[in-house]
Amino acid sequence: MRRPTRLTLLPAVLAASLLAASLPAKAQDATAPEAAGAKEWRHATSLIKAPKYGPDFAHYDYVNPDAPKGGTLNQVAIGTFDSFNPFLVRGTVAAGLGSIVNARGGIGYDSLMEPSEEEPSTSYALIAEAMTYPDDYSSATFRLNPKAKWHDGEPITPEDVVWSFETLKEINPQYNQYYHNVTGAEITGEGEVTFTFDQKGNRELPNIMGDLVVVPKHWWTGTDKSGKKRDITQPTLEPPLSSGPYRIKSFIPGRSVVWERVPDYWGKDHPLRVGRYNFDEIRYEYFRDANAAWEAFTKGGIYDFRGENRAQRWAQGYDFPAAQRGDVKKETFQTTAGEPMQAYVLNTRREKFSDRRVRKALTLAFDFEAMNDSLFFGLYKRTSSYFQGTELASSGLPEGQELEDLEKVRDKVPPEVFTEEFKLPVYDSADARRSHLREAFQLLKEAGYQQRGGKLVNAKTGEPFTIQFLGNDPNDEKIFSPYANTLRRLGIDTSIRIVDSAQYQALTDDFDYDVIVGVFGQSQSPGNEQREYWGSFAADQNGSRNAAGIKNEAVDALIDNIIYAPDRDSLVAATHALDRVLLWNYYMVPGWNLPELWLAYWNKFGIPEEQPSYSGVDIFSWWVDPEKEKKLEVGG
Repeated sequence: MRRPTRLTLLPAVLAASLLAASLPAKAQDATAPEAAGAKEWRHATSLIKAPKYGPDFAHYDYVNPDAPKGGTLNQVAIGTFDSFNPFLVRGTVAAGLGSIVNARGGIGYDSLMEPSEEEPSTSYALIAEAMTYPDDYSSATFRLNPKAKWHDGEPITPEDVVWSFETLKEINPQYNQYYHNVTGAEITGEGEVTFTFDQKGNRELPNIMGDLVVVPKHWWTGTDKSGKKRDITQPTLEPPLSSGPYRIKSFIPGRSVVWERVPDYWGKDHPLRVGRYNFDEIRYEYFRDANAAWEAFTKGGIYDFRGENRAQRWAQGYDFPAAQRGDVKKETFQTTAGEPMQAYVLNTRREKFSDRRVRKALTLAFDFEAMNDSLFFGLYKRTSSYFQGTELASSGLPEGQELEDLEKVRDKVPPEVFTEEFKLPVYDSADARRSHLREAFQLLKEAGYQQRGGKLVNAKTGEPFTIQFLGNDPNDEKIFSPYANTLRRLGIDTSIRIVDSAQYQALTDDFDYDVIVGVFGQSQSPGNEQREYWGSFAADQNGSRNAAGIKNEAVDALIDNIIYAPDRDSLVAATHALDRVLLWNYYMVPGWNLPELWLAYWNKFGIPEEQPSYSGVDIFSWWVDPEKEKKLEVGG
């Protein structure tokens, strides 16, 4: 179970498995609708409190506005790539391009608005210089920044925005689900685009449109150098025209990709960009697995920094020569963003996991304390909420508005929701271990299983209970094996299957697995993306993030309560209710978390004195210090 990271630019060794799990923060005016006029143009929006920066702000407070440009940021990626089209479910996208809705276009594409590095659930205008919406939240209008241009010098137009929305929603089921309630987009004035919705009162809808990545209509509907018409519905290895701070300079298919800073980038003086994106080049080299990538880091010159996700390595692994002499630094960064739910996901599409008693038994059988002591040096904490570390996490017994929400679905949720505080098993003694396994076995018996010859079998059919853990990293075996061994004590026949990244992607897109490790990042203002995570509609959509295959009317209703929450208090109560119902249904076995970021880097960087408190680290605010770089002893 890998440690998730919130780095703005993910080390690609983590990005393949974690980037798709994290959604951008949603933004909306905290005082609306009372303060919102139909034509009150906003440079920024926030769901929680007023945005920190006003319309005339110059740059983020934490950046060095005079940071020098130059140098190369070397990065690593795992596996391979076969496409520069990040808007499809098919294909393995090259590093730097991001992935689907959540990536904000990576380092190549800009979006209408961009989530803040410093504030939760806050976004600032980028391609759009301002946005507005009516009091009933039935539409949203964006006024484009007249300075916004594609890398070929052509302006970004309302036609591009409309075409992007319509096309991406058509070709990708995740976009289609994310913008499910957006019925249309049209040009409603000079430089203006209005999105209309099929409902009123959804406070999030006007603002999730700001997440929209804008793509160039004229390029995708044109022809390539050979005269062949381009097709956005297909993977491609033609470097795309884009609008962001970087563009693809060169590549070797499946092996490396080099991005170069665009010197005449339209947004270089934009407040969101001043003091950031300082590297002249960002270079990704591909390695077959994480172990090979680790060796490349210790030798130096291959890539420059890594977000560490293994406690054993963090505690003991940084004793190689470069670290001993100070060429490689270790640093811990604090963050206030909360922790994602990372867990062993039980695929309820499989009959054997459809019974809640079975899922509860599997949760009871997980000995976190032993793993934390033996593998993680006691550094991790147990994850006990889908909204860990935030005010959205449920606790105690439901009361007030949360209880009212739950009463409406009482007949569709486990009765313990109302009578017991959810608690995970604690393996703090031999007696506790025996007690938890005894209870787990009793639940399995109640669900129709019995032991025959030391094997757990279906009492009616005689079919053995088997579980296969699926991973894509050789290190996954270390975090699967202890749990698998415990399950064998119950008579469950367990196995571990490790495949390459491309095969893993194909298997998970098709939901062809028993158990995988899932990482589900959350913003502090959840909304439409909850349907993609847990909604019934997404359960049968290949490539969706509903990895557990949840189909539950109560969950669907509670998600709607979140989406239509009229104010922050209602949103918090609705999220508490959803969290509680998800936990009591045991759809996944919660893992562990660390409420800080571990980062190791070669000492070649200038770093601002402060980093953003919310995201923890903004690598794009760093720069290459040539004097430091010259002093490095690369090669050991």
